[in-house]
Amino acid sequence: MFIDVSNLKKVYTSGEVRTEVLKGIGLKLGKGEIGVILGPSGSGKSTLMNIIGGIDRGDSGCVFIDGVELNNLKDDQLTDYRRKDIGFIFQFYNLVPNLTVGENIEVVSNISKSPLNIDEVLEAVGMQDKKHRFPRELSGGEQQRVSIARAIVKNPKLLLCDEPTGALDYQTSRSILQLLQKVNEKYGTTILMITHNSAIAAMANKVFKLRSGEIVDEAINQSIISAERIEW
Repeated sequence: MFIDVSNLKKVYTSGEVRTEVLKGIGLKLGKGEIGVILGPSGSGKSTLMNIIGGIDRGDSGCVFIDGVELNNLKDDQLTDYRRKDIGFIFQFYNLVPNLTVGENIEVVSNISKSPLNIDEVLEAVGMQDKKHRFPRELSGGEQQRVSIARAIVKNPKLLLCDEPTGALDYQTSRSILQLLQKVNEKYGTTILMITHNSAIAAMANKVFKLRSGEIVDEAINQSIISAERIEW
């Protein structure tokens, strides 16, 4: 398994208040698959993704990514893991406003060990003609396409998407989902996406339902549908 999480627990303490955010999570996803984690706000989705992405650490349990146990990594090794192996796509695009589209992507490309060709990636996300534009000159959907290009140019093993369509309208959301599916098919990138939109589950190989820090249901999709056919 490419992602193999077992008995993962995470507790946050504030004063005398102790909050169990993850209560023994188990999750497996194969290389090159798309996984979707569904759950309401406060269910622990973002905490789980942050731990898988090396941004946070669990309190106990195991997190193996491509055979590497994240809990055994030192801080500098975890930083290296985030830089080389993980691409992040967030609901808010976090583009550098005074850099052009091309420069936003180039910044990430320059710190990557085996980056993809910038122009090829721009073409893949349909933004080659906007290479010299600034973020303020782009629509929300176009900015999200740039953030996806920035994430995949480093040629990551794993693409983590935190509500990637949350701030977008219906048509733009569908085009972004189509793009993620295209990235998965073209580059073989493993994708794990968290969302509250259950319709998105139809494009995934595996679907995990998270509630109050526990996975309450897990399903393998026998008939994956194209993102362009998803409706909600």
